Amino acid sequence: MMEWQERYELGHVPMDATHQEFVHLVNALAVAGNEDVVAALKALIVHTEAHFAQEKLWMEASGFPPIHCHVGEHERVLESLGSVLAMAEKGNPGLGRVVAGELQAWFEQHAATMDAALAWHMRQAGYVPEAVPA
Repeated sequence: MMEWQERYELGHVPMDATHQEFVHLVNALAVAGNEDVVAALKALIVHTEAHFAQEKLWMEASGFPPIHCHVGEHERVLESLGSVLAMAEKGNPGLGRVVAGELQAWFEQHAATMDAALAWHMRQAGYVPEAVPA
């Protein structure tokens, strides 16, 4: 289980709120019973698609230079989640809990580097999103 930690906060309220929700959904997947793994994975994927789309909009609107690297990492995570969902739907729910553990390690590194850089860039650029996409 991941506990939300102060070090995850990047000083961008909408990003921090989205990250808190991500952590909550990863934790829900980590503890899901076999019968609930597929639903937990689907909920995580829906959130993560919106989460990553939101960040991409911020990158585009603020002129974030390493957008392709950041978006590419997001695409690889979503591809992996889709593959795990397909395997869980075919009778391997334990893989969902394994990916939850991997996502914890990934999130720590991604938030501390790529997302921290994006939050810093938006502050430096004076970019404040008008509205957070639903």
